[in-house]
Amino acid sequence: MKIPFLDLRVINEEYREDLISAANKVIDSGWYVKGERVKIFEDAFSSYCGTKYCVGVASGLDAIVLILKSYIEMGIMEVGDEVILPANTFIATAYAVTLAGLRPVLVDVDELTFNIDSYEVEKNITEKTKAVIAVHLYGAISDMQALKKIAIKYNLKLIEDSAQAHGATLNGVKAGALGDAAAFSFYPGKNLGALGDAGAITTNDSHLAEISAAIANYGSYKKYQHAYLGVNSRLDEMQAAFLSIKLKYLDKSNQARRAIASVFNTDIKNSDVLRTPFMPEDGRHVWHLFVCRSSNRDSAIEFLESKGVECLIHYPKPIYEQTPYENIFSDKFPVTRRLTGEILSLPISPALKEDEVEYIVNCCNMLTK
Repeated sequence: MKIPFLDLRVINEEYREDLISAANKVIDSGWYVKGERVKIFEDAFSSYCGTKYCVGVASGLDAIVLILKSYIEMGIMEVGDEVILPANTFIATAYAVTLAGLRPVLVDVDELTFNIDSYEVEKNITEKTKAVIAVHLYGAISDMQALKKIAIKYNLKLIEDSAQAHGATLNGVKAGALGDAAAFSFYPGKNLGALGDAGAITTNDSHLAEISAAIANYGSYKKYQHAYLGVNSRLDEMQAAFLSIKLKYLDKSNQARRAIASVFNTDIKNSDVLRTPFMPEDGRHVWHLFVCRSSNRDSAIEFLESKGVECLIHYPKPIYEQTPYENIFSDKFPVTRRLTGEILSLPISPALKEDEVEYIVNCCNMLTK
């Protein structure tokens, strides 16, 4: 059996006719940028997340950059201020801080959840710290209750990087509504994926929403009048139309992921070779990725792929070892270091069939040291 890590063609086949119809309507409209379909999606997604505002942008990276640039324009931050984020996240989170003119400060993560460690956050706060970015890595909500207390205590902005957590909840509140502002990516492989690059900001702060929307549109509220040094980062009509369709199915898709994760956690018994991740019972995880640990990671991947099960590593090289940052951070992240050497991601597409899930389980149980 051959099981690819992710087959977007199969995933989007369910929506094929609706997507084609939506594309035809956008083409026939003759209006492709900043039109009614973007507004329809923004309203639908803000309602889904439980926030007052949503600003559609070009990517998840841009969403974080625009949030931070807006806070600078609002006088809440200054160029050179510090923003704390987890050391094990995708590099885009750190890039966004740097691109906004701020300084990323990496901290270590919790070994059980893989998310940012609130103790490490508080330990690294200085007088220059102005924000914490809580990355809901792999689809699991960070410890937002502890982080909120820290943010209030030190007067910090709490920003969610929700690029992997569409629809995840904490005490009934969805990702995107748990902090001061949130950034989403709709890259095609996400739980809510477009058919190209796309992103969004959600917030209850009207001033932040207005400024970020203006900066994303060349710094302009009104055509040919520019209030800020802006960029071109607009969600286009085609992707907005596609996202409006797929949003209707997001909860169903997430439930399919949870069901697969439950089978993996229950039926993969080979804990000496492959340790499955912590699985909370309260719905806070939407399993964008199912990330296991193995002390013989490379051998495990080689065996699984010999059986036709494609695995990936998220992420094989941490931020502090990447060329743009290698001379900035010292290697003081023991948990991230251990995780980087052990993690592997199993396929967890909502399009997986029951026999494919069973086959993955059987292959995992066949692993030997």
